[in-house]
Amino acid sequence: MKNEESRTDFGAIKIHKDVIASVASLASLEIEGVKKIGGDLKTRICEFLGKKTQRGITVEIDRNDEVMVSVPLIVKYGYNVTDVARNVQEGIQQSLEKMTNLTIKEINVNVQKIEKE
Repeated sequence: MKNEESRTDFGAIKIHKDVIASVASLASLEIEGVKKIGGDLKTRICEFLGKKTQRGITVEIDRNDEVMVSVPLIVKYGYNVTDVARNVQEGIQQSLEKMTNLTIKEINVNVQKIEKE
């Protein structure tokens, strides 16, 4: 996996894609109306086999070092889906910028389903 790297007077600082995905996951779960992070069949198989995953969150870094994040969500029943998705985008952007100083190009939210409590 590609790492986001920057240089300082002391050397290189590398931020792995898994760290970016983890920050996105935690920021998403803080948003009211989010039941959980979704995932696909591949994610569920990996978790079944005991491998740690970020539940289907994908992170891409382009040539300009801009970050693109895709998050599959399961929203709680009774919440406005569009509002929850927008709040997730804003929460992820704020958390990533605060914690990593990365440039965020886009944050895509894919609402997979709605579930009751």
